[in-house]
Amino acid sequence: MDKAERLALIEEYGQGYAKLVTCLEEIPQKMWQYKPAPIEWSVHEIIIHLADSETNSYLRARRLVAEPGQPLMAYDQDVWANKLDYHAQSWQDGLAVLEGVRKMTYDFIRMLPDEVWENTVVHAENDRPYSFTMWLEIYAAHIPLHIQQIQDNHAHWLANQD
Repeated sequence: MDKAERLALIEEYGQGYAKLVTCLEEIPQKMWQYKPAPIEWSVHEIIIHLADSETNSYLRARRLVAEPGQPLMAYDQDVWANKLDYHAQSWQDGLAVLEGVRKMTYDFIRMLPDEVWENTVVHAENDRPYSFTMWLEIYAAHIPLHIQQIQDNHAHWLANQD
């Protein structure tokens, strides 16, 4: 990835929260607890997942800069959603965490020198080195992936209304 592509991806990363809020404004809150299937997540759970994921990505970005070569903590997102009872947590607080942590990380990565983007760490879920560029590709796409999931949940909910 060249510098121009990386800068464009950083900007996409920085727009993630605003895109999520726009999506949420289009989805009625009365369906935020709706799950299309027992093993799928509700909008509420997606918001809390994004807060948890964002705090992990915040730490991962900093480890990639400060401690390249070191291991990252892996976690099972489905276990977290179930064992941490995402529906019992405040979606408002989840959005606040997501907004603040995403902004801090966006501000942080915008000013990094070029050579840092080649840093790698050890990720238990990857056989190859986990690079900072890989981190950016994953997290720039993460919120849009869940926006699509929210829209799919909404469409499913609408289709099942009497």
